[in-house]
Amino acid sequence: MIDRHHVAVVDDDPDIRETFEEYLDDRGFRVSPIPGGAELRDLIESGDVPELVLLDVTMPGEDGFSLARYLTAETGARVIMVTASGETIDRVVGLELGADDYLAKPVDLRELLARAKAVLRRSAPALVPDAVLAMRANPEDRILFGTCMLDLAAQMLFDEDGQEIRISAMEYDTLRFFAERPNRVLSRDDLLELANKGDADPFDRSIDIRISRLRRKIELDPGKPAVLKTVRGAGYIFVSDRRV
Repeated sequence: MIDRHHVAVVDDDPDIRETFEEYLDDRGFRVSPIPGGAELRDLIESGDVPELVLLDVTMPGEDGFSLARYLTAETGARVIMVTASGETIDRVVGLELGADDYLAKPVDLRELLARAKAVLRRSAPALVPDAVLAMRANPEDRILFGTCMLDLAAQMLFDEDGQEIRISAMEYDTLRFFAERPNRVLSRDDLLELANKGDADPFDRSIDIRISRLRRKIELDPGKPAVLKTVRGAGYIFVSDRRV
Protein backbone atom coordinates (compact mmCIF):
# COMPACT_ATOMS: atom_id res chain seq x y z
CA MET A 1 0.00 0.00 0.00
CA ILE A 2 1.36 3.45 -0.91
CA ASP A 3 1.76 5.77 2.05
CA ARG A 4 -0.54 8.77 1.85
CA HIS A 5 0.58 12.26 2.81
CA HIS A 6 -0.78 13.11 6.25
CA VAL A 7 -2.50 16.51 6.47
CA ALA A 8 -4.00 17.99 9.64
CA VAL A 9 -6.87 20.45 9.23
CA VAL A 10 -6.99 22.63 12.35
CA ASP A 11 -10.11 24.81 12.44
CA ASP A 12 -12.83 25.37 15.01
CA ASP A 13 -15.48 25.44 12.25
CA PRO A 14 -16.76 21.87 11.76
CA ASP A 15 -18.07 22.65 8.27
CA ILE A 16 -14.61 23.73 7.11
CA ARG A 17 -12.98 20.67 8.66
CA GLU A 18 -15.50 18.36 6.98
CA THR A 19 -15.19 20.09 3.59
CA PHE A 20 -11.38 20.04 3.61
CA GLU A 21 -11.29 16.44 4.87
CA GLU A 22 -13.67 15.15 2.21
CA TYR A 23 -11.94 17.02 -0.63
CA LEU A 24 -8.39 16.01 0.33
CA ASP A 25 -9.32 12.43 1.24
CA ASP A 26 -10.87 11.96 -2.21
CA ARG A 27 -7.55 13.07 -3.70
CA GLY A 28 -5.38 10.60 -1.86
CA PHE A 29 -4.44 12.36 1.37
CA ARG A 30 -4.80 11.03 4.90
CA VAL A 31 -6.57 13.79 6.79
CA SER A 32 -6.84 14.47 10.51
CA PRO A 33 -9.64 16.99 11.21
CA ILE A 34 -8.79 18.82 14.46
CA PRO A 35 -10.90 21.44 16.27
CA GLY A 36 -8.14 23.24 18.17
CA GLY A 37 -4.66 23.52 19.59
CA ALA A 38 -4.99 21.04 22.44
CA GLU A 39 -6.09 18.29 20.09
CA LEU A 40 -3.26 19.11 17.65
CA ARG A 41 -0.68 18.90 20.41
CA ASP A 42 -2.18 15.57 21.54
CA LEU A 43 -1.88 14.21 17.99
CA ILE A 44 1.75 15.24 17.73
CA GLU A 45 2.64 13.94 21.18
CA SER A 46 1.15 10.59 20.18
CA GLY A 47 3.84 10.39 17.49
CA ASP A 48 1.47 10.81 14.55
CA VAL A 49 3.06 14.02 13.27
CA PRO A 50 1.38 15.40 10.12
CA GLU A 51 3.52 16.42 7.17
CA LEU A 52 1.36 19.47 6.56
CA VAL A 53 -0.92 21.49 8.83
CA LEU A 54 -3.69 23.71 7.43
CA LEU A 55 -3.95 26.11 10.31
CA ASP A 56 -6.76 28.54 11.03
CA VAL A 57 -5.61 31.80 12.61
CA THR A 58 -8.55 32.77 14.83
CA MET A 59 -9.67 29.98 17.15
CA PRO A 60 -10.88 29.77 20.77
CA GLY A 61 -8.07 28.96 23.16
CA GLU A 62 -4.66 28.77 21.51
CA ASP A 63 -4.61 30.73 18.27
CA GLY A 64 -2.97 29.81 14.99
CA PHE A 65 0.04 32.05 15.51
CA SER A 66 0.99 30.31 18.74
CA LEU A 67 0.51 26.93 17.10
CA ALA A 68 2.60 27.94 14.08
CA ARG A 69 5.44 28.91 16.42
CA TYR A 70 5.16 25.53 18.17
CA LEU A 71 5.05 23.56 14.91
CA THR A 72 8.06 25.39 13.46
CA ALA A 73 10.14 24.95 16.62
CA GLU A 74 9.17 21.42 17.63
CA THR A 75 8.24 19.47 14.49
CA GLY A 76 9.16 19.11 10.84
CA ALA A 77 5.59 19.81 9.77
CA ARG A 78 4.95 22.35 7.04
CA VAL A 79 2.34 25.03 7.75
CA ILE A 80 -0.20 26.79 5.56
CA MET A 81 -2.00 29.56 7.44
CA VAL A 82 -5.69 30.01 6.63
CA THR A 83 -6.53 33.68 7.17
CA ALA A 84 -9.84 35.54 7.29
CA SER A 85 -10.39 37.68 4.20
CA GLY A 86 -6.69 37.64 3.36
CA GLU A 87 -5.77 40.09 6.13
CA THR A 88 -2.31 41.46 5.37
CA ILE A 89 -1.23 41.58 9.01
CA ASP A 90 -2.08 37.89 9.44
CA ARG A 91 0.01 36.98 6.42
CA VAL A 92 2.99 39.00 7.65
CA VAL A 93 2.86 37.55 11.16
CA GLY A 94 2.47 34.03 9.76
CA LEU A 95 5.54 34.48 7.56
CA GLU A 96 7.56 35.80 10.48
CA LEU A 97 6.65 32.69 12.46
CA GLY A 98 7.85 30.39 9.68
CA ALA A 99 4.64 29.50 7.83
CA ASP A 100 5.24 28.10 4.34
CA ASP A 101 2.21 29.65 2.66
CA TYR A 102 -1.17 31.19 3.34
CA LEU A 103 -4.71 30.96 2.00
CA ALA A 104 -7.52 33.47 2.38
CA LYS A 105 -11.03 32.44 3.37
CA PRO A 106 -13.25 31.58 1.62
CA VAL A 107 -10.82 28.99 0.27
CA ASP A 108 -10.93 27.80 -3.33
CA LEU A 109 -10.49 24.04 -2.97
CA ARG A 110 -8.53 23.71 -6.21
CA GLU A 111 -6.09 26.33 -4.97
CA LEU A 112 -5.90 24.54 -1.62
CA LEU A 113 -4.90 21.32 -3.38
CA ALA A 114 -2.30 23.09 -5.54
CA ARG A 115 -0.74 24.89 -2.57
CA ALA A 116 -0.67 21.71 -0.47
CA LYS A 117 1.05 19.75 -3.24
CA ALA A 118 3.60 22.51 -3.78
CA VAL A 119 4.49 22.70 -0.10
CA LEU A 120 4.74 18.93 0.28
CA ARG A 121 6.85 18.64 -2.86
CA ARG A 122 9.42 20.97 -1.35
CA SER A 123 9.40 19.06 1.94
CA ALA A 124 10.42 15.78 0.29
CA PRO A 125 13.86 14.53 1.39
CA ALA A 126 16.62 15.67 -0.92
CA LEU A 127 18.81 13.22 -2.75
CA VAL A 128 22.52 13.53 -2.18
CA PRO A 129 23.73 16.41 -4.33
CA ASP A 130 25.85 14.36 -6.75
CA ALA A 131 22.86 12.15 -7.49
CA VAL A 132 20.65 15.16 -7.98
CA LEU A 133 23.07 16.73 -10.41
CA ALA A 134 23.59 13.50 -12.31
CA MET A 135 19.86 13.20 -12.88
CA ARG A 136 19.52 16.68 -14.37
CA ALA A 137 19.82 16.57 -18.16
CA ASN A 138 19.48 20.33 -18.61
CA PRO A 139 22.21 22.44 -16.95
CA GLU A 140 20.04 25.53 -17.47
CA ASP A 141 17.99 24.28 -14.53
CA ARG A 142 20.82 25.06 -12.10
CA ILE A 143 21.66 28.60 -11.03
CA LEU A 144 24.68 29.51 -8.91
CA PHE A 145 24.77 32.58 -6.69
CA GLY A 146 26.95 33.38 -3.72
CA THR A 147 27.61 30.06 -1.99
CA CYS A 148 24.28 28.52 -3.05
CA MET A 149 22.77 26.65 -5.99
CA LEU A 150 19.10 26.77 -6.96
CA ASP A 151 17.87 23.71 -8.86
CA LEU A 152 14.77 24.77 -10.78
CA ALA A 153 13.92 21.24 -11.90
CA ALA A 154 14.02 19.83 -8.36
CA GLN A 155 12.65 23.05 -6.85
CA MET A 156 15.36 22.87 -4.20
CA LEU A 157 18.05 25.15 -2.80
CA PHE A 158 21.48 23.80 -1.82
CA ASP A 159 24.37 25.29 0.15
CA GLU A 160 28.04 25.11 -0.79
CA ASP A 161 28.35 21.67 0.86
CA GLY A 162 25.47 20.30 -1.19
CA GLN A 163 23.04 20.21 1.73
CA GLU A 164 19.46 21.24 1.09
CA ILE A 165 18.40 24.57 2.57
CA ARG A 166 14.77 24.44 3.58
CA ILE A 167 12.69 27.17 1.98
CA SER A 168 8.95 27.69 1.93
CA ALA A 169 6.82 27.56 -1.19
CA MET A 170 6.56 31.36 -1.23
CA GLU A 171 10.29 31.79 -0.67
CA TYR A 172 11.00 29.43 -3.56
CA ASP A 173 8.62 31.31 -5.86
CA THR A 174 10.27 34.61 -4.94
CA LEU A 175 13.80 33.26 -5.40
CA ARG A 176 12.90 31.70 -8.74
CA PHE A 177 11.32 34.97 -9.88
CA PHE A 178 14.59 36.76 -9.10
CA ALA A 179 16.78 33.98 -10.54
CA GLU A 180 14.96 34.09 -13.87
CA ARG A 181 15.63 37.85 -14.02
CA PRO A 182 19.24 38.17 -12.84
CA ASN A 183 21.06 41.49 -12.49
CA ARG A 184 17.86 43.42 -13.08
CA VAL A 185 16.12 45.78 -10.67
CA LEU A 186 12.67 44.53 -9.67
CA SER A 187 10.28 46.85 -7.88
CA ARG A 188 8.15 45.95 -4.88
CA ASP A 189 5.12 46.26 -7.16
CA ASP A 190 6.60 43.56 -9.44
CA LEU A 191 7.09 41.26 -6.47
CA LEU A 192 3.68 42.01 -4.98
CA GLU A 193 2.06 41.11 -8.30
CA LEU A 194 3.88 37.76 -8.13
CA ALA A 195 2.97 37.15 -4.51
CA ASN A 196 -0.68 38.10 -4.76
CA LYS A 197 -1.40 36.90 -8.30
CA GLY A 198 -2.44 40.35 -9.53
CA ASP A 199 -4.25 41.45 -6.37
CA ALA A 200 -1.45 43.62 -4.97
CA ASP A 201 -1.77 45.68 -1.80
CA PRO A 202 0.75 48.55 -1.73
CA PHE A 203 0.85 48.35 2.09
CA ASP A 204 1.61 44.62 2.13
CA ARG A 205 4.95 44.10 3.88
CA SER A 206 5.04 40.32 3.34
CA ILE A 207 7.48 40.76 0.44
CA ASP A 208 9.96 42.51 2.71
CA ILE A 209 9.56 39.77 5.32
CA ARG A 210 10.11 37.11 2.66
CA ILE A 211 13.27 38.77 1.35
CA SER A 212 14.57 39.17 4.90
CA ARG A 213 14.05 35.44 5.50
CA LEU A 214 15.74 34.53 2.22
CA ARG A 215 18.74 36.71 3.08
CA ARG A 216 19.18 34.87 6.36
CA LYS A 217 19.40 31.63 4.39
CA ILE A 218 21.53 32.58 1.38
CA GLU A 219 23.73 35.49 2.42
CA LEU A 220 27.06 35.17 4.23
CA ASP A 221 26.19 38.43 6.01
CA PRO A 222 22.43 39.15 5.87
CA GLY A 223 23.11 42.66 7.13
CA LYS A 224 25.27 43.36 4.07
CA PRO A 225 23.60 41.33 1.30
CA ALA A 226 25.67 40.50 -1.75
CA VAL A 227 23.03 38.46 -3.62
CA LEU A 228 19.64 40.02 -2.87
CA LYS A 229 20.58 43.68 -2.84
CA THR A 230 18.35 46.64 -2.10
CA VAL A 231 18.36 49.42 -4.70
CA ARG A 232 17.30 52.49 -2.77
CA GLY A 233 14.05 53.94 -4.07
CA ALA A 234 13.77 51.32 -6.83
CA GLY A 235 13.44 47.81 -5.38
CA TYR A 236 15.73 44.80 -5.31
CA ILE A 237 18.30 43.18 -7.59
CA PHE A 238 19.43 39.55 -7.68
CA VAL A 239 23.15 39.10 -8.39
CA SER A 240 23.78 35.71 -9.99
CA ASP A 241 27.18 34.32 -10.95
CA ARG A 242 26.11 31.97 -13.72
CA ARG A 243 24.16 28.86 -14.60
CA VAL A 244 26.01 25.58 -14.08
